[in-house]
Amino acid sequence: MIILHLKKTLDAMDGKMELDVSMHIKENSLTTIFGESGAGKTSILRMISGLMDPDSGRIEVNGKTWYNSAAGTNLRIQNRKIGYVFQDYALFPNMTVKENLSYALKKRQDPRIVSEILDIIELENLKNRKSGTLSGGQKQRVSLARALVGSPEILLLDEPLSALDEGIRSKLQDYILRVHEKFKLTTILVSHDLPEIFKLSDQIFLLKNGIIERSGSPSEVFLSNNISGKYRFTGTIIEKTKNDVVHVIGVLVGNNLIKVIATDEEGDSLNIGDKVMVVSKAFNPLIIKLNDQNK
Repeated sequence: MIILHLKKTLDAMDGKMELDVSMHIKENSLTTIFGESGAGKTSILRMISGLMDPDSGRIEVNGKTWYNSAAGTNLRIQNRKIGYVFQDYALFPNMTVKENLSYALKKRQDPRIVSEILDIIELENLKNRKSGTLSGGQKQRVSLARALVGSPEILLLDEPLSALDEGIRSKLQDYILRVHEKFKLTTILVSHDLPEIFKLSDQIFLLKNGIIERSGSPSEVFLSNNISGKYRFTGTIIEKTKNDVVHVIGVLVGNNLIKVIATDEEGDSLNIGDKVMVVSKAFNPLIIKLNDQNK
């Protein structure tokens, strides 16, 4: 169990923002922090890692205190067992893939872990390539592999897939799930992508202006409780056409294009790029635009 009580005054676009959050994160869960830009998501990850100090509060990981302002406890970064994957890869471009991983080894750590992780992340055939020559998806796989070298208790993922195209992103999501389960990690993800959140997350915290507005499973947080149906899924509108009577809405769900019939009223309210939920209701699919804050 990770117990977080964090307070921090942050510089926001409109001035100062008071971050004040309390979160209980179950061990071995995959938890997502979701919210608008500037809500404080990355700051929470930085405080967990030790890269940023809270103004006050407490961080407790599996019964061990990492930070407690009242007691004057502040565990050093190198003593916090975390792996951190950033959006911008943060690799050494002149090092090979294997050298990047080996650089993350801790003192007296068994170097055989590098070969094991290269195999799990399917990087063995790239191990002698300079990281600067790799594609974006390959670089992010190396970043993920490097984060695992130190055998972390917590894996922190700060929008690591946001710069990748849909196909590569889906593949990397599978790698994240694989290593999360293989190494029995507690993983905390920052993401804006709803299909990604539904695919990966056990629980989600919706952060708004530094405060937790809602929490629960993705369905509990994003889907209306008064909607029933045999299936519900979210996606992005990428096509919109109209014939004499109805609109035909093309919704991208993962790598699949789903076409849904919408009435004139529904179609007029929907635009390409909107995040929507598609629900079966009395055998007829119902398409619902998600709130702006949930995009």
